Amino acid sequence: MKPVHIIGGGLAGSEAAWQIISAGHPVVIHEMRPVEKTDAHETNTLAELVCSNSFRSDDYENNAVGLLHEEMRRCNSLIMKCANDHRVPAGGALAVDRGAFSSAVEDALLSSDLVTIERGVVSELPPEEWGQVIIATGPLTHGPLAEAIRDETGRDSLSFFDAIAPIVYQDSIDFSKAWMQSRWDKGAEGIGDGADYVNCPMSEEQYYAFIDGLLAADKTQFKDWEKDTPYFEACLPIEVMAERGPMTLSFGPMKPIGLTNPHSDEQPYAVVQLRQDNTLGTLYNMVGFQTKMTHGAQTELLRTIPGLENARFARLGGIHRNTFMNSPHLLDEELRLKSKPHLRFAGQMTGVEGYVESSAMGLLAGRFAAANMAGESMTPPPNSTALGGLLAHITTGHIEGREIQEGKKTKADSFQPMNINFGLLPPLGQRMKKRDRKPAMSKRALADLETWMA
Repeated sequence: MKPVHIIGGGLAGSEAAWQIISAGHPVVIHEMRPVEKTDAHETNTLAELVCSNSFRSDDYENNAVGLLHEEMRRCNSLIMKCANDHRVPAGGALAVDRGAFSSAVEDALLSSDLVTIERGVVSELPPEEWGQVIIATGPLTHGPLAEAIRDETGRDSLSFFDAIAPIVYQDSIDFSKAWMQSRWDKGAEGIGDGADYVNCPMSEEQYYAFIDGLLAADKTQFKDWEKDTPYFEACLPIEVMAERGPMTLSFGPMKPIGLTNPHSDEQPYAVVQLRQDNTLGTLYNMVGFQTKMTHGAQTELLRTIPGLENARFARLGGIHRNTFMNSPHLLDEELRLKSKPHLRFAGQMTGVEGYVESSAMGLLAGRFAAANMAGESMTPPPNSTALGGLLAHITTGHIEGREIQEGKKTKADSFQPMNINFGLLPPLGQRMKKRDRKPAMSKRALADLETWMA
């Protein structure tokens, strides 16, 4: 039986492979590490998490990403199973032990006789003789392959910078100043106790001194061809947020609401939160503290935060360039390249943002490919589901029947990466209280998903 070739062994590629072998078809996963390394990866394991260890909210009734979690679970998602098996306390969020999670994904795939892994670089678009191919090489696609994609599509890929947050050793945090608490004492059902985050308080004076230091700190210098690349709004470096106004961080990742300092009767003016990063609880990452500061500047400034004066860093923050396609023009509703239908794309390079969203596109690409291998065609999930809404965003949501006009911007011109959100799902068509809308949309989504799966 001819295999489906999957280029890239990240979250999307691994999930696509799982969906295909679950339908009884063989796959070959082409992963370039360790033959060729990237600036962001640290291991050679499939499905390595390179930025945060969080899959974000797991509340499927009130949060769109939680709904996407639940839909993927119902679709036999390997990524969600391994995340559940290796989760660590993170309040209402689903966070995982990075190493254990990635190893579990790889072990599950390698345990199947239908999976072959070929370590090496794929530098050009695979020919039709390969049969069905899923390209899931992510935002750090190898240069020659990226150029081959650009040559084929005739359009330059859009790009943005994605920043990585620092990770601190837990035993170097001063708990005479810091304390453990989740915002509003909220914990995840079955894991965590409402005290899942380390909180480092700041007075008003300390906060503004931190902002001044942040703005003055040495930053990573970009090459000339990188300088005009926009950031993704949901993953801005803290110094970029600070440049938008001195209060921006105090209403963002450093907001003090829902927290009470047991060491003082005075309410903190701002709070830096750290979230558990591994099962052992020895590593904590700084929530929302993506940064392009140089390593020396990071070490100096972050140690001015109360509770982190003697912090030891397992990893300092960094920054890397992400690339994504103008998918509404290039891909059909089954994620196939319109000019070469034997090629599918999945993951972050399709214009979704986030671990879960990337995995979800891998899940759909794998199911589409499996159906084609069986000589069938699979109808995309309805737009009322999180899976369908996200798919529609990257394939049809920005075209709306408009043609590109020379020299004029249209909606398709402004295509940008997107996290899942309820705004991608159609309205309910009935009036109800605001607090009831999201649960009602989630209930409809799961019912429509079950009908689609049947």
